[in-house]
Amino acid sequence: MTVRITFLGGLGEIGRNCATIEIDGRLAMIDAGLMFPEEDMLGVDLILPDFGSVVERADDLEAILLTHGHEDHIGALGFLLREVRAPIFGTPLTLALARARIEEAGITAEMHEVEPRTWVEAGPFRFTFIPVTHSIPQAGGIAIETPEGIVLHSGDFKLDPTPLDRRTADLQTFAGFGRRGVRLLLADSTNAERPGVVPSETSVGPELRALVAGAEGRVIVACFASHVHRVQQAIDAVVADGRKFAFLGRSMLRVSEIAARLGLLDTHAGHLVELDDLLELPPERTAVISTGSQGEPFAALSLMAAGEHRSLKLEPGDTVIISATPIPGNETKVSRVINNLIRQGVRVFHGRNAPIHVSGHAAADELLTFYNVVEPKALVPVHGEYSHLVANAALGERVGIEEIVVCEDGDAVVLEDGELRVERKAVSGSYVYVDGSGVGDLEGVIRDRRHLADGGVVIVTVGVDQRTGEIVIGPEVDSHGLTGEPDDLHDLVVERVRQGVERLERPIDMDALRRRIRNSATRALRGRLRRRPFVVPVAIEV
Repeated sequence: MTVRITFLGGLGEIGRNCATIEIDGRLAMIDAGLMFPEEDMLGVDLILPDFGSVVERADDLEAILLTHGHEDHIGALGFLLREVRAPIFGTPLTLALARARIEEAGITAEMHEVEPRTWVEAGPFRFTFIPVTHSIPQAGGIAIETPEGIVLHSGDFKLDPTPLDRRTADLQTFAGFGRRGVRLLLADSTNAERPGVVPSETSVGPELRALVAGAEGRVIVACFASHVHRVQQAIDAVVADGRKFAFLGRSMLRVSEIAARLGLLDTHAGHLVELDDLLELPPERTAVISTGSQGEPFAALSLMAAGEHRSLKLEPGDTVIISATPIPGNETKVSRVINNLIRQGVRVFHGRNAPIHVSGHAAADELLTFYNVVEPKALVPVHGEYSHLVANAALGERVGIEEIVVCEDGDAVVLEDGELRVERKAVSGSYVYVDGSGVGDLEGVIRDRRHLADGGVVIVTVGVDQRTGEIVIGPEVDSHGLTGEPDDLHDLVVERVRQGVERLERPIDMDALRRRIRNSATRALRGRLRRRPFVVPVAIEV
């Protein structure tokens, strides 16, 4: 029987993690994540996997399995579930975070909490979740029984020997699968290029306490809202210094409420107060735990850095601790926030000048250890940029894994009759953009926006008598964003457009008129400016 694993996202990028596994014509999906846009993706809000190949087979989808609750693994669920319906399986925190996102989209979903190491069945799929340590509680790898043997997904993980919740990666269970035989391992690649091991999450706590204890004014700690263990250590640090604290930022409020309800976050009764009450207290006795560690333009920390937050104004002597490192693509935004904070006289500590962040992904030596425990017959590196995938493949070679395949989005790995083969571009791995209420292939729109940003815009208006072709209005030229504009440019465009319109056949076809206006103006502009502004033709039938 054929087993097919198809990658819809997450291979060659950080984000959009999503794959399907097919057995006997039925499908299960592993994660449904989103990715945040890069700076040149003008106006785009989010980027999703292309779910088209799954939507076409919506009736075949038996289950959605979630490794953990980060946005790059659950953030696209609300969009997916508009098109398909299937039960969702995950740990309590993962499902609670997913449910909040799904309900925001006005959708309901069937959800099933799973206990670690308990086998669950859905259609032809039999699977179990295995605890791992990561930068969010209750993360898990997933083992799936298939006719071709065990397919094991590591999830996002590292081998933290002293995690804050003492829930270590269950290497004993992973080793049991290794002895039984793992046909294919899908393994986290994010830190494959990094030698050694990643420090324990608990190493951050003493550093945070020292920085808070040395702070004179108000303290702002910014981190990922979903990094519940980091939030806990921030809380412990400010409480140890005798400070009251408030949460700030929509996602921080949402995640902290969920985590506290599930018993995963201790907010220390009497120390957590509302922001308005906090602002009435002396700043030196207060702290804020905030979103905005990635420089998001409208996040709380970015607004504070710009002096535009409606409630909280930073003062010289305040301390900001950014307990995170930038996701690839966010470096410029984070640096901008840091510089703006320093301009205000604020002391700023971040991952590059203080040991206040550790990664949640295994480095090279941890991956080597994991491979020696699992002993897979085949390896496909997942979750990472292409260089990460290649580096992870090289680690697999070092421990003697027999079959190693580097795949990209849209590829499929097929297991059949004991053999493994790869089908390149078996499905679309393209980006699907979310832009306001629009969802789809917006490459053309983004290209136009880049064109506008690069060359400016020229609006040319012409009104004609459609029957005779006589120009009654204009040509009128209105330009925006042009540099080095010659004095005679306006007259040149008017004359070229007039000549172009006069050569059109009568009666005037309005679509042909628009094309002629655009082409004539573009040629005139390109000849004088050595660039191509975006030309908007406005044709009026008089």
